Amino acid sequence: MLRVTKISLLQFKNYGQREFPVENSLVGIAGPNGIGKTNLLDALYYACFTRSYFTKSDQMVVQKGQSGFRLEVVFEKEGQQNTVTAILRENGKKEFLVDGIPYSRISQHIGLFPAIMIGPDDIQIITEGSEVRRSYLDSLISQMNGTYLQDLIYYNKLITQRNSLLKQFTETRTWNEALLDVYTEQLSPLGDRIFSTRKEVLGILIPIIGKLYESIAGKDEGLTLQYSSLLHSKSMRSLLAENLEKDRMLQRTSQGIHRDDIITTLFDEPFKNIASQGQRKSLLFAFKLAAFEYLKSQKGFSPLLLLDDVFEKLDAERMHNLLVQVSAGTETQIIITDTHAERIKTHFNQLNRDFQLIEMK
Repeated sequence: MLRVTKISLLQFKNYGQREFPVENSLVGIAGPNGIGKTNLLDALYYACFTRSYFTKSDQMVVQKGQSGFRLEVVFEKEGQQNTVTAILRENGKKEFLVDGIPYSRISQHIGLFPAIMIGPDDIQIITEGSEVRRSYLDSLISQMNGTYLQDLIYYNKLITQRNSLLKQFTETRTWNEALLDVYTEQLSPLGDRIFSTRKEVLGILIPIIGKLYESIAGKDEGLTLQYSSLLHSKSMRSLLAENLEKDRMLQRTSQGIHRDDIITTLFDEPFKNIASQGQRKSLLFAFKLAAFEYLKSQKGFSPLLLLDDVFEKLDAERMHNLLVQVSAGTETQIIITDTHAERIKTHFNQLNRDFQLIEMK
C-alpha cells in the first residue's frame, strides 16, 4: 500500500508555514473556495511528479512575495517510510531529495510514488485537441517505464531543434538536407519505440476505459476508442522522408508520434461533438480510473487517488458509485476536496469506512 502520512509546507502557494498530519486512507479536505484545498492536493502531486499539476513554472507555486519554497511529504510504501523533499532556492535552483539523498536527474523520481489526480479542468481530455490526450497517456506510461520517459524527453528536444532548423533555413534561404538526416537518424528509433510502447499500453487500457464508461453511464452507449497514429503502417523514418518537402514549407515537423491521438466516437460520430455534459464527465472519469486500475495492476499496489472538487462534477448517485469502485478494499488512499464538509461526511459514511476530515477555515 502507498499512503501519505504528513505534509509540510513552507512558502508554497498560499501557505506560509503549515503542517498537516494524514491519519487515514480516506481523507476529506473541506473549506470555502480560495482557502488552499486544491493547493494542498497540488503539493502532494508535486511530491510525486516533481512539478505542479496546474502550471509548468516552479515560480508560480512560490508564495506571493517570496522567492523560494520548501515542500516535504512523508510516504509509506509497502511498509517502508520515505521522506520526499522539494526545494526551490532563491537563486532559482531546484532540488529534489528522497530521505535526504538528491537525484542526479530529477526525472528518476517519476513513478516511485504513483498518483492519479482528477481536477476541475481535466474535462479538456475529452473536449480539447490531441496534445491533452497524449499528455494523459505519457504521464501514465512514464510512471511505469523510465526508459519511455527518457525517450520522450529526448524526442521532444530533438523535434524542437529540428523545427528551429527548418525555420532557420527559411529565414536564411538555405537548405542542408544532410543536417536534417542527422535528426532523422536520431528521431527514428525513438519514435518507433515510443509508438510500440503506446500501442502495447493502449491495447490494455482502451478496453478498461470502455468498461468503466459503461459502468458509470449505466448502459451501453455505443462508445468506441481507437489509437490513431500513422506509425501503425509506416516507420518514423518513412514519415520523416515522405514529409520532407511539406516540413520545409511549414517550417515544422508535420508528422510523427507527436501527432498521435486517442479517437473517441459515439455510434460512429465524434464523441465531443455530440456527447452531453454527463457523457463527457463519465468518459473523463473512465479515462482517469482506467489509468488508476492500470497503474495498480502494474505496480502491485494502489497509486494515490487525488480528487479535487469532483462532487461538483457528478450527481450524488454517480459520485457514490465512483467512490464505491475506487475504495473497494482498504489499500487505496483517497484524498478528496469539497466546499461542504457535510457532503464529504455523507458520502464517506455511506462507504462504512473510517475517514479523516481536515476542515480549513
